[in-house]
Amino acid sequence: MRALALFVATGAGSGYSPVASGTAGAAVGVLLFWPFAALSFPLYAVTMAGAVGLAIWSADVATRHWATDDDGRIVSDEIVGQLITLAPLVFLGNPHSLGWVVTGFVLFRVYDVWKPGPVRWLEENLPGGYGVVLDDVLAGVFGAITLGALMLLAGA
Repeated sequence: MRALALFVATGAGSGYSPVASGTAGAAVGVLLFWPFAALSFPLYAVTMAGAVGLAIWSADVATRHWATDDDGRIVSDEIVGQLITLAPLVFLGNPHSLGWVVTGFVLFRVYDVWKPGPVRWLEENLPGGYGVVLDDVLAGVFGAITLGALMLLAGA
Protein backbone atom coordinates (compact mmCIF):
# COMPACT_ATOMS: atom_id res chain seq x y z
CA MET A 1 0.00 0.00 0.00
CA ARG A 2 2.90 2.37 0.68
CA ALA A 3 4.04 2.16 -2.95
CA LEU A 4 0.54 3.07 -4.11
CA ALA A 5 0.37 5.96 -1.62
CA LEU A 6 3.73 7.32 -2.80
CA PHE A 7 2.64 6.99 -6.43
CA VAL A 8 -0.51 9.02 -5.67
CA ALA A 9 1.27 11.51 -3.41
CA THR A 10 3.90 12.24 -6.07
CA GLY A 11 1.30 12.64 -8.81
CA ALA A 12 2.55 9.62 -10.76
CA GLY A 13 6.10 10.88 -10.32
CA SER A 14 5.56 14.53 -11.26
CA GLY A 15 6.57 15.49 -7.72
CA TYR A 16 10.10 14.38 -8.55
CA SER A 17 10.46 17.32 -10.95
CA PRO A 18 13.79 18.99 -10.11
CA VAL A 19 12.21 22.46 -10.34
CA ALA A 20 8.73 23.70 -9.44
CA SER A 21 7.31 20.35 -8.37
CA GLY A 22 4.12 22.09 -7.20
CA THR A 23 3.62 23.57 -10.64
CA ALA A 24 4.24 20.13 -12.16
CA GLY A 25 1.59 18.69 -9.84
CA ALA A 26 -0.88 21.44 -10.76
CA ALA A 27 -0.22 20.63 -14.43
CA VAL A 28 -1.17 17.01 -13.71
CA GLY A 29 -4.38 18.40 -12.21
CA VAL A 30 -5.07 20.18 -15.48
CA LEU A 31 -4.47 16.96 -17.44
CA LEU A 32 -6.82 15.06 -15.13
CA PHE A 33 -9.40 17.81 -15.49
CA TRP A 34 -10.11 16.96 -19.13
CA PRO A 35 -11.68 13.52 -18.49
CA PHE A 36 -13.36 14.71 -15.28
CA ALA A 37 -14.87 17.68 -17.13
CA ALA A 38 -17.24 15.28 -18.91
CA LEU A 39 -18.97 14.56 -15.59
CA SER A 40 -22.09 16.36 -14.43
CA PHE A 41 -21.32 18.96 -11.79
CA PRO A 42 -22.76 16.90 -8.89
CA LEU A 43 -20.68 13.89 -9.94
CA TYR A 44 -17.62 16.13 -10.40
CA ALA A 45 -18.11 17.46 -6.84
CA VAL A 46 -18.41 13.95 -5.39
CA THR A 47 -15.34 12.85 -7.34
CA MET A 48 -13.38 15.82 -5.98
CA ALA A 49 -14.42 14.95 -2.42
CA GLY A 50 -13.06 11.44 -2.98
CA ALA A 51 -9.90 12.87 -4.52
CA VAL A 52 -9.36 15.04 -1.44
CA GLY A 53 -9.65 11.98 0.79
CA LEU A 54 -7.20 10.08 -1.41
CA ALA A 55 -4.78 13.01 -1.37
CA ILE A 56 -4.91 13.29 2.44
CA TRP A 57 -4.27 9.57 2.83
CA SER A 58 -1.38 9.53 0.35
CA ALA A 59 0.18 12.70 1.79
CA ASP A 60 -0.06 11.29 5.30
CA VAL A 61 1.68 8.07 4.27
CA ALA A 62 4.35 10.04 2.38
CA THR A 63 5.05 12.45 5.25
CA ARG A 64 5.60 9.50 7.58
CA HIS A 65 7.71 7.65 4.97
CA TRP A 66 9.98 10.64 4.31
CA ALA A 67 9.78 11.92 7.92
CA THR A 68 8.95 15.46 6.80
CA ASP A 69 6.02 17.82 7.34
CA ASP A 70 5.41 18.77 3.69
CA ASP A 71 7.97 17.25 1.36
CA GLY A 72 8.18 18.95 -2.05
CA ARG A 73 7.71 15.59 -3.74
CA ILE A 74 4.14 15.45 -2.45
CA VAL A 75 1.94 17.04 -5.13
CA SER A 76 -1.38 15.26 -4.64
CA ASP A 77 -2.40 18.43 -2.77
CA GLU A 78 -1.69 20.60 -5.82
CA ILE A 79 -3.56 18.18 -8.05
CA VAL A 80 -6.77 18.36 -6.02
CA GLY A 81 -6.42 22.10 -5.45
CA GLN A 82 -6.13 22.62 -9.19
CA LEU A 83 -9.15 20.41 -9.87
CA ILE A 84 -11.19 22.39 -7.34
CA THR A 85 -10.15 25.69 -8.94
CA LEU A 86 -11.37 24.43 -12.32
CA ALA A 87 -14.80 23.36 -10.98
CA PRO A 88 -16.57 26.52 -12.26
CA LEU A 89 -15.77 25.41 -15.81
CA VAL A 90 -17.91 22.32 -15.23
CA PHE A 91 -20.59 24.18 -13.23
CA LEU A 92 -20.95 26.99 -15.78
CA GLY A 93 -20.78 24.60 -18.75
CA ASN A 94 -17.56 25.80 -20.32
CA PRO A 95 -15.05 22.99 -19.61
CA HIS A 96 -13.22 23.05 -22.93
CA SER A 97 -12.14 26.69 -22.96
CA LEU A 98 -8.35 26.62 -23.00
CA GLY A 99 -8.22 30.29 -22.01
CA TRP A 100 -10.27 29.70 -18.87
CA VAL A 101 -8.27 26.57 -18.01
CA VAL A 102 -5.04 28.56 -18.22
CA THR A 103 -6.61 31.33 -16.13
CA GLY A 104 -7.62 28.75 -13.53
CA PHE A 105 -4.12 27.27 -13.55
CA VAL A 106 -2.56 30.67 -12.89
CA LEU A 107 -5.13 31.56 -10.22
CA PHE A 108 -4.52 28.35 -8.32
CA ARG A 109 -0.76 28.77 -8.41
CA VAL A 110 -1.08 32.36 -7.16
CA TYR A 111 -3.25 31.35 -4.20
CA ASP A 112 -1.11 28.28 -3.50
CA VAL A 113 2.13 30.26 -3.39
CA TRP A 114 0.70 33.41 -1.76
CA LYS A 115 -1.17 31.43 0.93
CA PRO A 116 -3.51 34.19 2.12
CA GLY A 117 -4.44 34.13 5.85
CA PRO A 118 -6.56 31.03 6.39
CA VAL A 119 -4.67 29.03 3.74
CA ARG A 120 -1.40 29.53 5.64
CA TRP A 121 -3.15 28.82 8.95
CA LEU A 122 -4.34 25.42 7.69
CA GLU A 123 -0.86 24.55 6.45
CA GLU A 124 0.76 25.49 9.76
CA ASN A 125 -1.80 24.11 12.20
CA LEU A 126 -3.17 20.84 10.85
CA PRO A 127 -1.19 17.62 11.32
CA GLY A 128 0.12 15.23 8.69
CA GLY A 129 -1.75 14.78 5.45
CA TYR A 130 -4.49 17.15 6.57
CA GLY A 131 -2.07 20.07 6.81
CA VAL A 132 -0.43 19.15 3.52
CA VAL A 133 -3.69 18.92 1.57
CA LEU A 134 -6.34 21.14 3.15
CA ASP A 135 -4.41 24.39 2.62
CA ASP A 136 -4.36 23.60 -1.10
CA VAL A 137 -8.04 22.69 -1.00
CA LEU A 138 -8.79 26.15 0.42
CA ALA A 139 -6.46 27.77 -2.13
CA GLY A 140 -8.46 25.85 -4.74
CA VAL A 141 -11.74 27.17 -3.32
CA PHE A 142 -10.37 30.72 -3.48
CA GLY A 143 -9.25 30.06 -7.05
CA ALA A 144 -12.67 28.63 -7.96
CA ILE A 145 -14.49 31.64 -6.53
CA THR A 146 -12.21 34.01 -8.42
CA LEU A 147 -12.43 32.01 -11.66
CA GLY A 148 -16.21 31.76 -11.43
CA ALA A 149 -16.52 35.49 -10.78
CA LEU A 150 -14.26 36.30 -13.74
CA MET A 151 -16.25 33.96 -16.00
CA LEU A 152 -19.55 35.52 -14.96
CA LEU A 153 -18.19 39.04 -15.44
CA ALA A 154 -16.98 38.05 -18.91
CA GLY A 155 -20.32 36.42 -19.75
CA ALA A 156 -18.69 33.04 -20.29
